[in-house]
This record gives sequence, C-alpha cells and structure tokens, in this order.
Amino acid sequence: MPELGPFLLEARGVRKAFGTNEVLKGVDLLVAPRELVFLIGPSGSGKSTLLRCCNRLEEPTGGTIRIGGTDLLSPRTDINRMRRQVGMVFQSFNLYPHLTALGNVTLALRKVMKRSRAEADEIGMDNLRRVGLAEKAASYPGELSGGQQQRVAIARALALEPKIILMDEPTSALDPELVGSVLAVVRDLRDAGMTMVIASHEMRFAREAADRVLFLDGGVVVEEGPAEAIFTAPREERTRRFLHQVRH
Repeated sequence: MPELGPFLLEARGVRKAFGTNEVLKGVDLLVAPRELVFLIGPSGSGKSTLLRCCNRLEEPTGGTIRIGGTDLLSPRTDINRMRRQVGMVFQSFNLYPHLTALGNVTLALRKVMKRSRAEADEIGMDNLRRVGLAEKAASYPGELSGGQQQRVAIARALALEPKIILMDEPTSALDPELVGSVLAVVRDLRDAGMTMVIASHEMRFAREAADRVLFLDGGVVVEEGPAEAIFTAPREERTRRFLHQVRH
C-alpha cells in the first residue's frame, strides 16, 4: 500500500444537500498519490455524489476539497484548469455518438488544450493503445460493445494526463461478460501508478485491487481500512450486514 500523505485528494467534512435531503453528512476522503481507493455501499449511500463533488460537478454545501494542495472550492481557483487534473469516468460512458473512438478521445485535446490535430491524434492513439483499442480508432460508439465504449471513455480521461481519475460505477452498465475487459484496464492503470477513486459494486475486484476501501451508508463513512481487513474482518455491524447481503 502506498505511503499515506501528503494527500493528492483531500476532502474533509464534505456535505451535500438536495433541498432538505442531506446526501453527504460530513465525509472525509483522503487519497495519497498512486493509491487506489474503492467506495462501496448500498445505492443511495452517497458514493456518486461524493465523487461528483470532488470535481465540482456537484457543488458541496459544506467542507473543503483540495487537489494537489489547491483549494477546489475557492472562488479564485480556475475550475476548468483543475478539472483537467481530475479525470472522470461515468457509468453511462457519455461518448459523442457522431464521433469516432479517436474523435471522442481527442476532442478535449483539440478544443480545450488547443493541440494540433496531428498532436491530438498521436496522444489519442497512444491512449487507445493503453486500453487495448487501437484497432477501433475509426469505429463509432454504436459499433462498439459496452465494454469497448467504457474503455474509450477511460482513454479520453487519460488523454488529458490527469493527476487522479474518479470512476463512478464504471462496470454497472455492462453485461457480465464485458466487465473483465474494463477491470483489466483499471488493473493496468493501478500497476502504472495512476491514482484512482472508484465507486463500485465489484466486491471481488475491490478486495483484489484496492489499497483502501471506504464503506459509506446514509451519507457517512461507516468504516474504512485496507481492503483485506474490510472484507475479512469488518469492525462495524453495518459493514458486515452489507457484505453479507452482496455475497448472497
């Protein structure tokens, strides 16, 4: 497990309410460089909202969030520049159907980073290779399986060279036989030293791959620790109950 601190992502006391519904109730999420952290918990526990707060797709209603020491919530912070340092992979892929795989990967490179088409294409192809899809560069999303589309989405996130990647249920929209190809890419990224936070129901993979696991329920972190400890000897009854339910 990586040495903890100084933290690359430092979210402390994060709160988020939608009207009177408080979804996050003072959550801490601290992630060290090169660490892979899994967020687990029942649907509605706040996992996705926490990830979305960490790049301000949702505005927290309380707490502090720092990326690489920069205060993400400060009005002086260039949020678009910071978002380029925080890759985001969604469960629904969010690819543009009218663009090829390569076009999806290079769009932000050309439009946001102002790279030339030749340079963007070179970076795009490098990242499609990383996810095992170089031969699908000219294919459109509708011609790709769900697993291939998700790998294109990961390549798109990687192309901007983020400091950290957040993945929100990256395999939940996939047929079971396609899940493995996406998890293999995540494993390769971990081995290459990418810092990642993943909200997922893939318990077996979390146990195998995670450095640390946070169990969320009802908008709070009920328990956190090394993956093996959480899965073999959880301290909290709520954690034990949840793990028992997902195994049966």
